[in-house]
Amino acid sequence: MNKKIVSGFAIAAAATLAFGAVATAPANAAPKTEVTLAFMGPLTGPDAQLGQDQYPGAEWAIALYNATNPKTKVKLIKADSQCDGTVAANIAPGVAANKAVIGVIGTSCSGEARNSFPAYKAAGLTMVAPSASAVSLTDPKAPDRGFPVFHRVVAHDGFQAPALVRYATKGVASPKIYLVDDQTTYGAGLIKYALPSAKKIAVAGTDSVPRGTADWTSVAAKVKAAGANVVIYGGYTTEAAKFFKALRDGGYTGILAAGDGVNTSDFPDLAGKAAEGVRLTAADVPFENLLTKDELASFTKITGVKVPGLYSTTAYNAARVFLTCIEQGKLTRPAIQLCVNSNTFKGAGGSSIKFNRYGDIIGGADVGGYLVKDGKIKYDGLA
Repeated sequence: MNKKIVSGFAIAAAATLAFGAVATAPANAAPKTEVTLAFMGPLTGPDAQLGQDQYPGAEWAIALYNATNPKTKVKLIKADSQCDGTVAANIAPGVAANKAVIGVIGTSCSGEARNSFPAYKAAGLTMVAPSASAVSLTDPKAPDRGFPVFHRVVAHDGFQAPALVRYATKGVASPKIYLVDDQTTYGAGLIKYALPSAKKIAVAGTDSVPRGTADWTSVAAKVKAAGANVVIYGGYTTEAAKFFKALRDGGYTGILAAGDGVNTSDFPDLAGKAAEGVRLTAADVPFENLLTKDELASFTKITGVKVPGLYSTTAYNAARVFLTCIEQGKLTRPAIQLCVNSNTFKGAGGSSIKFNRYGDIIGGADVGGYLVKDGKIKYDGLA
């Protein structure tokens, strides 16, 4: 807020006290209330761009809502869980203990979600995730499922993984696929669900490399020795950039591909020349493809972001789920949970959102293909 405006407010308040005046609301004015939503995801750390790409979508949705001068205002706070399950486990209890928070837009990463469940289940705090896509989070038989508090407005990896294989091998003569995961809830799950589709084509090899690995030369050598001409990586941006650099530096000339954990706006810079031609997927349509010129101008004015990042769309949709319930007067955690479980919501571009019993969006979602070209990630149509 402008400091001059703040000073003006202070002067006006002081004058009111000096003259003994009492400010009162008009007799027919409805009392105003405020509730809080938390955005939970990586905002700092090696995977910060994932959350930073998403946050503006939620920010814009809430700003538009508050601009209508509603009876209940909404405050948005940040919970930086760094795409790290351990950090998320430490942060979630604090969010849950904040009685003003009636819903969580998040988490961004699947490991964050899994480790947040104990605190949010105990508190009855509803989650609507923009991008946590591991299948197990909504699997009724999985021990780490998020029922009954977890929901997501993105299709799970059971949809993305086969599409990733299709897109990675598109136009490749006699593809031989090498699959590598980062041992995380998300990365290992994505490759698990990609493997059946890959086996129908040809698998040259697989590997599982811990997240945080710095030296990828030995893995790159394995890929080259296996004769693979397509590499699919399940994991996040930082490691993917290192892995793909090692592959190109080692003389690998085939296709490089990865899922939405790598599809962040900082990937081309982190991977440098190795990013060129990389094929990426995401169960998302670019936000700018769904917005009118005026809406995009509004988005930029409010958020300061000219080009919306990946999953700005789903973060907007997640916020709209909560805002729709708040508009209906659902202002407590139990009321929010019942509303989210039982209603149909309208998302960006007129999409329809309804959750099944375990929190998945009914009908899944289309998976888009994205291509790195001239140092930019560009939407390439459906995968």
